[in-house]
Amino acid sequence: MSHGSDVFELEDFDLDGDRLREECGVFGIFGHPEAGAITALGLHALQHRGQEAAGIVTFDGKRFNSERRLGLVGDHFSRASTMEALKGHAAVGHVRYSTTGETILRNVQPLFAEFSSGGFAIAHNGNLTNALTLRRNLVREGAIYQSTSDTEVILHLVSRSRKALIVERFVEALRGIEGAYALVALTNKKLIGARDPLGIRPLVLGMLDGHYILASETCALDIIGAHFIRDVENGEVIVISDDGIESIKPFGQQPARPCIFEYIYFARPDSIVHGRPVYDVRKKMGMELAREMPVNADVIVPVPDSGVPAAIGYAQAAGIPFELGIIRNHYVGRTFIQPTQSVRELGVRMKHSANRCVVEGKSIVLIDDSIVRGTTSVKIVRMMRDAGAREVHFRISSPPITHPDYYGIDTPERDKLLAANHSLEEMRSYIGCDSLAFLSVEGIYRAMGLAGRDPLRPQFTDHCFTGDYPTNLTDVREQNGRSQLSLLAETG
Repeated sequence: MSHGSDVFELEDFDLDGDRLREECGVFGIFGHPEAGAITALGLHALQHRGQEAAGIVTFDGKRFNSERRLGLVGDHFSRASTMEALKGHAAVGHVRYSTTGETILRNVQPLFAEFSSGGFAIAHNGNLTNALTLRRNLVREGAIYQSTSDTEVILHLVSRSRKALIVERFVEALRGIEGAYALVALTNKKLIGARDPLGIRPLVLGMLDGHYILASETCALDIIGAHFIRDVENGEVIVISDDGIESIKPFGQQPARPCIFEYIYFARPDSIVHGRPVYDVRKKMGMELAREMPVNADVIVPVPDSGVPAAIGYAQAAGIPFELGIIRNHYVGRTFIQPTQSVRELGVRMKHSANRCVVEGKSIVLIDDSIVRGTTSVKIVRMMRDAGAREVHFRISSPPITHPDYYGIDTPERDKLLAANHSLEEMRSYIGCDSLAFLSVEGIYRAMGLAGRDPLRPQFTDHCFTGDYPTNLTDVREQNGRSQLSLLAETG
């Protein structure tokens, strides 16, 4: 691998093109006369978890009303005509980034089905690691699929259950799936929430004006003025109805193992995840990084926006000034692709610009939260060099990503992960920085307020760094190249 080549894939010219792709966000509310509008506001707050599509399903006492759209929440659910169609006292909503299934309208959630007991809408954050296996078996038995989303598997399992009550059928379906999930589902009479037995994906319970809410993050409660009650526990099923709230724990008690990436990257900085303020944790990761990997430098520069909290922590611990050496233009969407390299370069500069007065002639420490393929890092370092930085030291506030995720984060396969295939020196040479260092796994756990990682019972799902996957990976083991979910191609 050599540094200095001017040949990049087109996606590499987007400084966000090498980020970990967001998961999904879910929201549900029961009993509120403005359920649809409140759900739209909640999805606005969860927009960072998925920007490809959004959907809302409401129930007005007689019928279910559905609006599902490609694009951002504000592009569609701010229109009076759209919200007028979403009448009802209960609603579920979803923002999506596709980790399984293409970005096409039939995959946009919530998914809806008619059962003998009535309508059933479901939204899912996470990924099922046995969805392909279940799907093949169900199709063999005569099931007809309309989407390429793994969430539809849950609908089929609920539909085929012989249990009498819808909650019993839902729980039976959960017993048949593997992987990570936070689910919200809506029936004629109930709002149901569920987390996987390890609590890999987040889900919180809140209340607004006496009405219960389920959401992926606390920031969705804050935006509507709701108050936080508690986290939905790992392996818990919450049933909300006119009779109040019921908690079911069908999987028994076991230690939670939430995803560490919620703290590193996915959750909004103003959210509180499992009692820990995300912003505070990210600052502490930066502080730990400064203690583990100090640099004698003039200025600390974050890679916006993800590296900002860690950079503040690093600067405070190191006693080095924090400065915005890269300015991000928030009003530009994905970098447009043009046929010539010179014009593509201009597209990059529309989105991120070096703040020359901060970096020129300086030894700088760049702080980012992760390195995936490394292509973004190459571009950022080059930008700092072009702005006159004397030295560029790169510090990453998480350990090297060496293993792919199968629980809802869209990571590349292992042969595309920079850290999985190259030594630290090879990575440094490729990126073009003067030094490169990562926060240790133990440092991550210290930032979480723990003494360290328990190797026998890890406190978090951290397989991207350790290769320690907490669940069965049935599809990975059995698919043998058969990963195509659908034979139908759609243009939109």
